[in-house]
Order: sequence, then C-alpha cells, then structure tokens
Amino acid sequence: MNAKAQSRQPRTRRLSAIVKRFPQVRALVIGDLMLDRYIWGKVERISPEAPIPVVRVTHESVHAGGAGNVVANIRALGSRVVACGVVGKDQAGQRLRHQLATLGAEVQGVVTSRSSITTSKTRIIAHNQQVVRLDREERDAFDARVRAQLRRFIQQHIADFQVVIISDYDKGVIDAELLTLLSELRGQQEFVYLIDPKRRNFPHYRGATLVKPNREEAGIAAGIEIRDERDLNEAGARLLHLWQTEAVLVSRSEEGMSLFKPQAKPQHFPTTTREVHDVTGAGDTVVATCALALGVGASLEEATILANHAAGVVVGKVGTATVSPTELLSALQQEST
Repeated sequence: MNAKAQSRQPRTRRLSAIVKRFPQVRALVIGDLMLDRYIWGKVERISPEAPIPVVRVTHESVHAGGAGNVVANIRALGSRVVACGVVGKDQAGQRLRHQLATLGAEVQGVVTSRSSITTSKTRIIAHNQQVVRLDREERDAFDARVRAQLRRFIQQHIADFQVVIISDYDKGVIDAELLTLLSELRGQQEFVYLIDPKRRNFPHYRGATLVKPNREEAGIAAGIEIRDERDLNEAGARLLHLWQTEAVLVSRSEEGMSLFKPQAKPQHFPTTTREVHDVTGAGDTVVATCALALGVGASLEEATILANHAAGVVVGKVGTATVSPTELLSALQQEST
C-alpha cells in the first residue's frame, strides 16, 4: 500500500462510521413529488412514416421522481423518511403514493389536490439512451386549502425530525410563505435544514444549514456568469450573503463540487465518477447524502465527500437511481486503496 492510500485510511474509517449511523436519522422531505415512468426498448429500424426511430418496447418501470427521488435515496441509504407534497386525485397520484409506501417511506404528509393533476414524466429509453420524454404537469394549480394543509402538517410534526429537506422542482409546492414558515421554525428549534433550490424562489431561501444549487443556478442567483474559478468563488460568496445560510454547495457536473462557508476559503472537490451513463437525479442523491451525514454529526466537508462518492455511483446507472450503503462503502474503500 502506498503512503497516499495509507494516509486516507483514517478518513475512510471515519466516513464509513458516519454511513453506518444513517439509520438513526428521521427526515422530512418537502417538495414537488413526481411519478417517473420508464419505457425500455430496442431500436432496430427507422419509421417509414417519419425520420424517427421505432422503439420495440421490452418492459416498463415506475419510480418516485422529483422530491420523491430524494425520499427514495434516503430510504436506500437506510434512514426513515416522511414525504410531504401534493398529488392529484388521479391514477398517477395513487401509483406515486403506492410507490413511496413500497419504498418504506411514510406518506402522511402527502396531500391530495382535487384541482390539479399529479406531475409525471415518461421517458422512452432504447439502448441505454433517452429517445424522448413526455411531461404531464400543471404548475401552481394548488388551492389555498392544499397549501394550508401542507403548512399545518409541517407545524404540527416538525419536532419529530432531525433533518428537513426542501426539494424545489418549481412545480408550485414550495412558495415564499412555506419557506418563511420553515425559517421561523428553525429559529425556534434545532434541525438540519437543506435546500435544493430553483430560480423562482431564489429571493425567499433563508437560514438553511446548506443550500445546493448547480453551477447554472448559482450563476443566475448570484448574477454572475461563471466562466472560471474566480467567478465561481465570487458567486459562492454572494450566495452565502443572499441566502444567509451556513454553507453553499455548488454541484458542477464532471468538475465535481465546491463548498463555500462564511469566513473560510472555498473548497473544491473533484468528481469521483468513473463512467457516466445518466445524470438523472444525481442532485437528489447529493442532497439526500449530505442531509443524512449532517444529521448524524458529520462536518460539511465530510458530508460533501460522501455526497460526491454517492453521486459517482448513481451516474453510473441508467434512469432514476439510488445508492445503497453497501455501494457507498465500497466506493469509499476503492478510493483508499
């Protein structure tokens, strides 16, 4: 074993111990729940009707998507989780509730809306590549009753959770009033609070433990075109001030992640990805892993390293995917050898 690998062993043992404590956490995921359908097949010819591939369907699969994928990742990592969001009174909503329950998630925070449909995305995949995606959604279709039910559930049950995650997919569940409520609740009691942001709510995020934009979102929120490391560092500093958060973690695809904290130098973490098949849902994996790590007392740096490894595992899979503790521990061991 070389000296570099040997020096990593204490860190690997510490990170592995953190992963093994994940079952101690009970998390609340608030956000835009979606149903992800995958139609898998093979392309053997081009249609005579139009210059498009003909996909011969071999099988179909259904997954919890959007904020539901954060829930799925938390369950896959061994923690307890309650989903909080909105589904329509339709077949897709029933399937999504069933899918979440099948994962072992609790669904008492899921409100049924009579005025909107369940957001769903259907992906047609041939030879491990997406051919087309079909979306069904109605943004901002939730009435005052639905929003009041969501806020009431959060107020009544917030004390039951060590970790709270906002998974904002800009479909309407997350709004300024809900974010203000969470900021106030965090001022009254302690919990780890993570936000996966979207543009519309940039002005309303406040007081989180960690906010995790991707590179594009970070640039838009900070009002900076991020072209190099200097731009990135300036954006990170602005976002810390804008969101009044304890940390900002910018995910940068193949370039890894960058962690920003007040009065500290930016820290850049190179990607651990070996082979990329599909980046769908990788951000959900990062948020879920960071949240659980912080929930059991990991430092922000340790949480970032674990999330980086977890994302590296997930992008090596096709479709909406999760990472298990065994896979994450294996990835950590590979780095230390």
